[in-house]
Amino acid sequence: MISNEVLFFGGFILVISVMLLLDLGVFNKKDHVVKFGEAAAWTVAWIALALVFYVVINTHGDLIHGMSTYEELVAVKDKYAPHLTLIPGNFEASVEVYRRNMSLEFITGYLLEYALSIDNIFVIILIFSSFGVRPKYFKKVLFWGVLGAIVMRFLFIFLGSALMQRFDWIIYIFGLLLVYQGGKIFFEGGEDEKIEPAKHPVVKFTSKYFPVYPRYVREHFFVLKGGKWMLTPLFVVVLIVEFTDLIFAVDSVPAVFSVTKDPYVVFFSNIFAIMGLRSMFFFLSNIMGLFRFLKYGLGVLLVFIGSKMLAHHQLEALGFKTVYSLYIILGILVVSILASVLIPEKKTKEEEVPA
Repeated sequence: MISNEVLFFGGFILVISVMLLLDLGVFNKKDHVVKFGEAAAWTVAWIALALVFYVVINTHGDLIHGMSTYEELVAVKDKYAPHLTLIPGNFEASVEVYRRNMSLEFITGYLLEYALSIDNIFVIILIFSSFGVRPKYFKKVLFWGVLGAIVMRFLFIFLGSALMQRFDWIIYIFGLLLVYQGGKIFFEGGEDEKIEPAKHPVVKFTSKYFPVYPRYVREHFFVLKGGKWMLTPLFVVVLIVEFTDLIFAVDSVPAVFSVTKDPYVVFFSNIFAIMGLRSMFFFLSNIMGLFRFLKYGLGVLLVFIGSKMLAHHQLEALGFKTVYSLYIILGILVVSILASVLIPEKKTKEEEVPA
């Protein structure tokens, strides 16, 4: 008999797959430069879909784990949400408590992952610029990057959940990693980053083990030359985007585990944020320079999440609720954005001299 978790998970993947196929095959049959309006529309669409899913969890979240008795609910609660206080003997009221908590964990994890994805966008912009990718091919590269990211996040999240269930001390490793990465971003956020294509590890690895054609061939990932199939630089860029997402997953996935221990909620929030990442890339790429303090805010955010993981037992004893994390995350983002708008960047003497 197929479990509720498998059915719910399968239905979720089906909906996401249909949306991706519609985007690729119906709305974007030809490669084109994504305009601000189109990017804004898709960004709103993905956010709206995530909010709909939030409502679904809030009203039917118990279906994910198939809980039909109070004893089953207690078992799931002890496994994924031990901090919750249920109402003894009252299954309906206790399920309502569990649904509210699960939906709050989802929307908090979604917001956290979405915020951390912004740093990923900084790097992807840098990759496209360094490798000279034409803007009309950005969307195609990001589409295949998203597909790879879904597979990697699935493996990373459920492996991480299994390890955390087996070894409690792993949460402290994750916490230390996030504090370190957050401090690094905060103190190095203002430095100009550069990518030298020939020295990138993915480029060096690919060139060593696979034949790579020396120049782009329109939108193609592979090209047949001299009777031999070769990778094009555009395919190498896809691999670099995948590699970059894997690196960012090391930060973002543990961060969401600080919000919830339920791997399904972590996966759902991650995937909605990743799906919105592609449209948000085009939406923010033209205005990223306006939010110069946002990257520092992300550093503070990682330090907060890492510290929360390190002190999770003490915080649970004090009654620290998921909603508090939501408020703090929103506060950090709002302050960093407002600071970017209200504090103008000082111009250098060269910039002040009229041309």
